[in-house]
Amino acid sequence: MEKTIKTPLRKLTRRTTKRSWKLKQKLKLAWKSIKMQVRSHLPGFLSTKKRLTHMKSRNQEQELAQAARRICKISNDATNSLAYLLQLPKYSASDFLDRGDMMTPAASPRENISKAWRELHGSKNWENLLDPLHPWLRREITKYGEFVESVYDSLDFDPLSEFCGSCRYNRNKLFEELGLTRHGYKVTKYIYAMSHVDVPQWFLSSSLGETWSKDSNWMGFVAVSGDRESLRIGRRDIVVAWRGTVTPTEWFMDLRTSKEPFDCKSEHGKNVVKVQSGFFSIYNSKSELTRYNKESASEQTMEEVKRLVKFFKDRGEEVSLTVTGHSLGGALALMNAYEAARDVPELSGNVSVISFGAPRVGNLAFKERMNSLGVKVLRVVNKQDIVPKLPGIVFNKVLNKLNPITSRLSWVYRHVGTQLKLDVFTSPYIKQDSDLAGCHNLEVYLHVLDGFHRKKSGFRVNARRDVASVNKSTDMLLDHLRIPECWYQVAHKGLILNKQTGRWVKPVRAPEDIPSPLSTGPRPIYSL
Repeated sequence: MEKTIKTPLRKLTRRTTKRSWKLKQKLKLAWKSIKMQVRSHLPGFLSTKKRLTHMKSRNQEQELAQAARRICKISNDATNSLAYLLQLPKYSASDFLDRGDMMTPAASPRENISKAWRELHGSKNWENLLDPLHPWLRREITKYGEFVESVYDSLDFDPLSEFCGSCRYNRNKLFEELGLTRHGYKVTKYIYAMSHVDVPQWFLSSSLGETWSKDSNWMGFVAVSGDRESLRIGRRDIVVAWRGTVTPTEWFMDLRTSKEPFDCKSEHGKNVVKVQSGFFSIYNSKSELTRYNKESASEQTMEEVKRLVKFFKDRGEEVSLTVTGHSLGGALALMNAYEAARDVPELSGNVSVISFGAPRVGNLAFKERMNSLGVKVLRVVNKQDIVPKLPGIVFNKVLNKLNPITSRLSWVYRHVGTQLKLDVFTSPYIKQDSDLAGCHNLEVYLHVLDGFHRKKSGFRVNARRDVASVNKSTDMLLDHLRIPECWYQVAHKGLILNKQTGRWVKPVRAPEDIPSPLSTGPRPIYSL
């Protein structure tokens, strides 16, 4: 009996190898007390069991059952006590039942950060804010991550849909449909990118019959903070959110490793600024023969950013630009921020990038030029995620070991900015044998970020973000939580029941939600 109780202890103590000596002492004392309680009941239990071999009376069976229940209760108390001492949040399947107003809110209160917004926006490269992670910064990073997640959540990537590759909602109700109005931003423009370039197969539109566009796909949006949110954060914040690919395995098949000149207007030193050719194609491709990409994604974005900056600067407001993206979107965010810092002088010193699981983008000249333009970059990276090691995962790793000999090689891919490194398996809710593909998922990133406090501490006991979100498009959560895998999907896979005919049919999109070249224009600013 003692042996069976010791088993979970050994597993729990392994997780505390890096904990403080004081916590270990508390653990030993607590377990010693628990063992003494078990031993006090164990003799009675064993003697009762021995007597049963000679007599099978009902009273003795009841006595044995009671003794067994006492042992089980002590075992459960042991687990609870250890979980408390280790500061591990405890969840069970019952915690995910809908209890209405009795449940704890999934979002933390948001303070007024107007006096500290420059530091939170990276003016000092987030010095002294990352370890430990400042709660205000955590909430701001999470906010931008949720903007990117909203692009994934509203993307129609059903290959059977005539609108595959578009957004399911028009920009006026995107945040309302996804429950993000609490952030206080309004979408002003959608961004489209060409789909005939060298990108993964899922990026291509449906080839079945007529589609909304055979050339373009929805990649993200431009949004701006409303009056109330601007007052809280201390400035008018323009956000550009870019989505990325679906799975990291696609990078091995579809990612080209050659570079293209990115900034032909200037050279940094003797070296031309270059970026990965696949990223460059997606960001700059356009064609007069298309409906949505007569302008490239770059031109669409920069036109809207300049318009918003001029409008709010003319009103005498402080304006910032925050470009955010995940995976491929993180690469597009870097190029977007580069152009904005170079071409919009009114934004000088107020351009930042918040990326999640982003790959390397350009050469040394690109990195140095980004630094000279004053662009602040915060890269959120999961330790187990392979995408931030691309392109050139093997080659770059070898060259890094030869540093400083290779530190000035201009043709090697370079990361830009400050890194916030997370560890997926610090979460007590994640399966320890989870596949590495899930470690690239944006919801997993936001979950681990919510639980991160500092490098040498465990998962935060007061983390507030909804744990069930992890399994929106993965199977990463522990089975005993009973959260279905990949649960986020359109009801009945997009079919609805026609009550008049009794047939299951594809619904007709509302006219305002049908993609139209006329709807890609900017949103009137006065409606903010």
